[in-house]
Amino acid sequence: MIRKIIKIDEEKCNGCGICANACHEGAIDIVNGKAKLVRENFCDGFGDCLPGCPMGAISFEEREAPAYDEAAVKAAQEKNGLGKDMHQCENRIMVEMEQHAAGHGCPGSRFMELQSASQGNDDFGQDMISRMSSHPSRLMQWPCQIKLLPTQAGFYNGAKLLIAADCTAYAYANMHEEFMKGKVTMIGCPKLDEGDYTEKLTEIIANNDIAGVTIVRMEVPCCGGLQRAAENAIKNSGKFIPWQVVTISRNGEVLD
Repeated sequence: MIRKIIKIDEEKCNGCGICANACHEGAIDIVNGKAKLVRENFCDGFGDCLPGCPMGAISFEEREAPAYDEAAVKAAQEKNGLGKDMHQCENRIMVEMEQHAAGHGCPGSRFMELQSASQGNDDFGQDMISRMSSHPSRLMQWPCQIKLLPTQAGFYNGAKLLIAADCTAYAYANMHEEFMKGKVTMIGCPKLDEGDYTEKLTEIIANNDIAGVTIVRMEVPCCGGLQRAAENAIKNSGKFIPWQVVTISRNGEVLD
């Protein structure tokens, strides 16, 4: 039969396993370091695996595929002792999605907006507030690593982006107040991370309502890769948005 089913681009896949964990039906396995749809009749076509993929390697397609076999899925879940737990997990995930507009997957890459006591979260009691540092975190969302961030999310709407080399937060003492406050923070290291950030950043800027971009880099030459990727992403997006570059010295001074 012709039906909607997921498609995994193995060239983009980094084998992180988030999609396999997100698939409630157990249709996906990691084979030789890549995610594979190994049980087509277990794939219901709903795409729970899609929003959690940090590499954008999963999409939908319509093609000839065996029908979704709900009975076989339930039998496999019961065999592995997952039946009751899976129903509980599904309910928990639905609540998280409603509350946070978040994706599925492991806690390290599940995206959500953050709200600190200093931003007026009524859930924080006065005792908690008094125990918090007088210098609260200004991180507005999770995750913050460029490789893990989704290409589309509610927290991008009308947002200013901070694209920062990860060393800058350690070199510059007032990073949270001067640069992170009021911005979606995205960090990376072009020397240590595999691949280029340009494509991912282009998708984020092109597909969301971005109000501006601040690039914060270290003075060292390898940080030029981050700056070039951000500048090319702005150019490739076809949008005209305000942007600036700030360079931090190794002893923690703003150079420009």
